[in-house]
Amino acid sequence: MKHFPYFILLFLISCNQPKIEAEFLLTDPKKGVLFEKQPSVVFSKSAPQDVVIRLDESATYQVMDGFGFTLSQGSAIHLLGMRPEPRNEILEELFGKGENSIGVSYLRLSVAASDLNQYPFSYHDIEEGEKDTLLVNFDLGPDRNDVIPVLKEIFTINPSIKLMASPWSPPSWMKDNKDTRGGKLLPEYYDRYALYLVKYIQQMAEEGFVIDALTIQNEPLHPGNNPSLLMLAEEQRDFIKFYLGPKFEENQIKTKILIYDHNADRPDYPISILDDPEAKKYIDGSAFHLYGGKIEALSEVHKAHPDKNLYFTEQWVGAPGNLPGDLAWHTKNLTIGASRNWAKTVLEWNLSSAPDLKPHTDRGGCDQCLGAITIKIDKVLRNPAYYVIAHASKYVLPGSIRIDSNEPEGLPNVAFKRPDGRLVLLMLNESKESKIFSVQNKEWSGDIALEAGAVATLLL
Repeated sequence: MKHFPYFILLFLISCNQPKIEAEFLLTDPKKGVLFEKQPSVVFSKSAPQDVVIRLDESATYQVMDGFGFTLSQGSAIHLLGMRPEPRNEILEELFGKGENSIGVSYLRLSVAASDLNQYPFSYHDIEEGEKDTLLVNFDLGPDRNDVIPVLKEIFTINPSIKLMASPWSPPSWMKDNKDTRGGKLLPEYYDRYALYLVKYIQQMAEEGFVIDALTIQNEPLHPGNNPSLLMLAEEQRDFIKFYLGPKFEENQIKTKILIYDHNADRPDYPISILDDPEAKKYIDGSAFHLYGGKIEALSEVHKAHPDKNLYFTEQWVGAPGNLPGDLAWHTKNLTIGASRNWAKTVLEWNLSSAPDLKPHTDRGGCDQCLGAITIKIDKVLRNPAYYVIAHASKYVLPGSIRIDSNEPEGLPNVAFKRPDGRLVLLMLNESKESKIFSVQNKEWSGDIALEAGAVATLLL
């Protein structure tokens, strides 16, 4: 029998090993690589590198609802200003399921105006002295001119996309200051405001849209926005317990009720509401932003009430944007960080902007909010939030479940198992040097090189 040198035998053995090829998407701002497919990562049963990200399918966490943006009135206006053909192209890219699409699966809407509308309004504005306590004249009004037509085009592309809605303010006549900005909801109108929200869900259903979840109030501790409302935790608790929850039951509304919808520096706000069992029975979960506090606060709420869900609903990128810095911060804290802290959604604010960052309301509207894309007539510029969400939404399909993965130093990451059984790993090299490491699943491993500041998604 002829004997082969040892190194040749090793080579022949390795060549005969079964292999798996994993898709690999990369954004590396320093090299000008923007969400581009790279050569496949080959997984085999060879020994891993010294640094390893290990995927553990046996340890599971929350089921994901999706990743996406807010569709503001401004975003709808920008899209409607495009010719039909380029508008359809960008909508297919954002919401479609094709090779060149990023697969956005979740959208947040404002109930009436947000601060990125041309002007503040509600669905039931009345003149002083006028009365309509039954809300007979309730109507979606201005939304029929922009948000609803764009939504219908989006649903033609992706009819399974989920919708969340958030009010910025009740009608001014229900508030103690009779203004769109700040003030409090008067207790004598709690019942009418609950009916107002029911009518919103019903009229949206008549238009063909199911509202999957409703947050009670956008940023209830920020009354300086326009529109806005100050709503303390005990007020939100009582509104849900005595009015909105029963009103939903009475009208057979299945929309999930979400509380808080504000910064991670006040986990006590949702916890205190959920501590009341009569309010808690109507509540699906809590929603968060990250303009204050740390993303780990979401896990505090989960620990206090593990039977309730968590959602990340808003974070803005300030104009003009800084791709290296924004990509790293938002990926670490949101698509990775919020997901690792039990969030079922990660949503950026907002879908699109114009070069002049208009529209926005006076006296408190955001004049520096940069959309995921900038639209100038028929031209589209992709901004940091586009790439942040794309790295998650492209492969992490709705219904995917987060699985366990360790975090080697300098390599924040999060892993998911999709409904089709495939695994997804989202990772960031936040160190100042390039890294070579392995990703390991059971006995399979593949080697990856990631430059400093780069973000990658692996589909195994």
